[in-house]
Amino acid sequence: MTAHVASVGVARFGKRAEGLVDLAAEAAGPALDGVGRKPIDLLVVGTMLAHGARGPEPLLPRLAGRLGLESGSGLRVEASSASGAMAFHTAALAIESGRFSRALVVAAEKMTDRPTAAISGELTAAIHPSEAALGATMPGLAALVTQRYLERHGLPADVIDRVSVHARRMSAGNPAAQFPKPVSAEEVAASPLVAFPLRRLHCAAISDGAAAVVLERGTGPASVLGIGQGFDSLRLVDRPDLASFVATRTAARIAYEMAKATRKELEVVELHDAFAPFGLVHLEDIGACGPGEGPSWYANGWVDRDGRLPVNPGGGLLGRGHPVGVSGLAGIAEVARQLRGEAGAGAVAHLPRLGLAQSMSGLGTQSFVTVLGRAEP
Repeated sequence: MTAHVASVGVARFGKRAEGLVDLAAEAAGPALDGVGRKPIDLLVVGTMLAHGARGPEPLLPRLAGRLGLESGSGLRVEASSASGAMAFHTAALAIESGRFSRALVVAAEKMTDRPTAAISGELTAAIHPSEAALGATMPGLAALVTQRYLERHGLPADVIDRVSVHARRMSAGNPAAQFPKPVSAEEVAASPLVAFPLRRLHCAAISDGAAAVVLERGTGPASVLGIGQGFDSLRLVDRPDLASFVATRTAARIAYEMAKATRKELEVVELHDAFAPFGLVHLEDIGACGPGEGPSWYANGWVDRDGRLPVNPGGGLLGRGHPVGVSGLAGIAEVARQLRGEAGAGAVAHLPRLGLAQSMSGLGTQSFVTVLGRAEP
C-alpha cells in the first residue's frame, strides 16, 4: 500500500469529565500538530456508542467543525469494538484509491457517564439476538470460550492470570493508560468472580478515551504494509470451534499476504485482550505460536518488552482501558509509536521494523489485522 502513519495522538483513558467531542478533539490535536497542521482532505471517525450529553452524538460533523475541517470529506464507521480499526482501514483504502492524500483518523468513546447495566445492555447488541434472549452476556460467552480453550489444551484456569498481570505491568509505562499500577497474580485470583472462570481483573474495564492518527500518502517508519478482515458466525452455537477465532486467522492470513511478510518477522504486536484468555487465543491465531502454546509464552517472559515478541507494550485493553470503539485504533497507534521510536518509557527493547495490530468486533464476529512496517521510499 502507499500510506504511512505520520503522527499519533491519544487522549488519556479512564473516567473523564469531558464529553465525546472534547475527547476526540484532545486526541486529534497532537496528531494534527505532528504533521504541522498540514491540510486534511479526509476525516474518518469510528465510534460504537456515540454517547453525548443529550443522547446519540453527531460526532463526525461536530468534530469537523471543532477542528476546522469543513472543506474536507468525512466518513463515520461502526464495527462495535473494532470501530477504530475499521476507521483506519477505511482511511488506508481511501488513500490507496488516489482520491485522498492525507486523512485524519479518530476514534472516540464516552462510557462512564452511564450506569454499568445500561452499558452492558448496549454491548449485548453485538451478540446474536437469540443468545441475548436467553440471557447471554459478553462476559458469559467469553467464559464459555475460555472453558473450551482450557479444556481443549488441558490447561489449569490460573494460566489466564498471567495475561492480566502482564497487561498491568505494561500499562505502568503508558501515561495515557487507565491503570498505571501493576497487579500481582494473587490480586487477580482474589478479584470478584464475573463468569467462571473469569474474574474482574480478567475483564477489560469500561472507559472513556480517544485516539487519532494522521495517515499520509507515501512511505515511512510506520507504513501500511498489509490489512486484513475476516468474519465468523454471529451465533456461537454455529461455530465448530470455540477455542479459536476464525475471523482473526482469516484476517491475519490476508494481511500477511498483502504485506509479503510472515509471523516470524513480527517484532511487536497489539492484541484485543478484552478478556485475559483472548490474549492467549489471539497470539495463537495470528500464528505467533502454536495452539495451546500461548500460556508458555507468558510464563517464559517471551511477550515482555525485551522478550521474543513484545505483546501489548501499551497495556492492551486490560491495562490501557477499553473505550470500545477506540481500542482498535489505539492498538494501531501504539504499534506506530513503537516503529517510529516515539514510545518513550514504554518502548520495546529494540526498535522494531515490523509490527501487527489485531482488533475484534463483538465475540469474534469480525476481526481486523493491520501490519505496519518500515518501507523504503
